[in-house]
Amino acid sequence: MLSDKLKNHNIILASGSPRRQQFLKDLGINFEIRLKPIKEEYPNRLTHFEISNYLAELKSLPYKSELGPNDILITSDTIVWHNNKALGKPSDASEAFSLIKSLSNTTHEVISSICFTTASSQNTQFDCTKVTFKALSNDEINYYIKNYKPFDKAGAYGIQEWIGQIGVTKLEGSYFNVMGLPVHLLYKTLNAMVED
Repeated sequence: MLSDKLKNHNIILASGSPRRQQFLKDLGINFEIRLKPIKEEYPNRLTHFEISNYLAELKSLPYKSELGPNDILITSDTIVWHNNKALGKPSDASEAFSLIKSLSNTTHEVISSICFTTASSQNTQFDCTKVTFKALSNDEINYYIKNYKPFDKAGAYGIQEWIGQIGVTKLEGSYFNVMGLPVHLLYKTLNAMVED
């Protein structure tokens, strides 16, 4: 299995996300967490998966010079794409309300990119999931923001939380991708990287 194939490799996860960390644990992968601050900005010309790919690769830059021959660095980024624009993380409750309200009774896309960086190569993959919300009432949106404080989440919501349980009516693609990591791509790519 993958954990055996990786025994001669050092997996580094550059993410503070408890969800992404849990996914790697669930796969039985031994890994270390390294965190470095980075300004998450991208050129205005980028759209859709280009944004998440760019940011996932950007997050790898501070680590590149310190990677050893057996290191595999994993960086990732998730965006919500709606009405031809990327919805970021809300700065406050008011912005969170506006973001969720814009998703109410519509379908949007959640795009997650994973960048795999070694001392000699870089490989970036992405996945896209379509998510449809029912018409959410103002009370439902306010309740969610007050109780779950989704200020660290793109699009101001976590599908695994209350708002996803009561609001999502249709999902096309990977559920885990919406949570922030297309685990099937992570598994497939790591397997391919360590094949004898």
